[in-house]
Amino acid sequence: MNGPTVDKEKAVHTSKQHTYPAEKQPPKGEAAAMNTQQMEQMGQFKITVWEEENFQGKRCEFMLECQNIMERGFNKIRSIKVENGPWVGYEYPEFQGQQFILEKGDYPRYEAWSGNSSYRTEHMLSFRPIKCANHSDSKVTLYECEDFQGRKFEMCDDYPSLQAMGWCSKEVPSIKVNSGAWVAYQFPGYRGYQYILERDRHQGEYRNYNEFSTQAHTNQVQSIRRIQH
Repeated sequence: MNGPTVDKEKAVHTSKQHTYPAEKQPPKGEAAAMNTQQMEQMGQFKITVWEEENFQGKRCEFMLECQNIMERGFNKIRSIKVENGPWVGYEYPEFQGQQFILEKGDYPRYEAWSGNSSYRTEHMLSFRPIKCANHSDSKVTLYECEDFQGRKFEMCDDYPSLQAMGWCSKEVPSIKVNSGAWVAYQFPGYRGYQYILERDRHQGEYRNYNEFSTQAHTNQVQSIRRIQH
């Protein structure tokens, strides 16, 4: 990667080489208690964000979640590189608002992650890794009614159109993630609002559309796919 080497807990201004204060480090006892599994897990996730488009301006590298990028001296995020693991970005701090799936690759402009959204927004102010994604072992169950009632359909594959595969409605009132992590979309062809559905959150149970996302205002889901890891 071009540019200076960046510690995971520091932000570097690429033009002035100014180093911002690092996050508070855990007490030595806590750091010593971090086991091998946690260290290995950290190495599975890496994301770098820039304040300007096309990977310019201030940048910051992360291996852990960020609840508010503005606390790192950023006004916004305009470009992203995901080197390891899938991530989910949020429109607002504290993991609130519209969600954006971020899989391995380059995102030079905000349209790259929100271009197929119902409305485009330049805002992405918090993000976190998706730890339970397993593309080869993913299973999800869709239900006809809320609280896992009514007709159900189990799937282990990607579906760009739920209606084309036999789901008789544009709505999915409740969803149970049996394994892995999925992203559901409001419209066919993986378009519209994105809803990140994970086995290790809500115990994999999304009893109504209000649990899909903090910005969800409808139970309309017309395509769904496994998250790449």
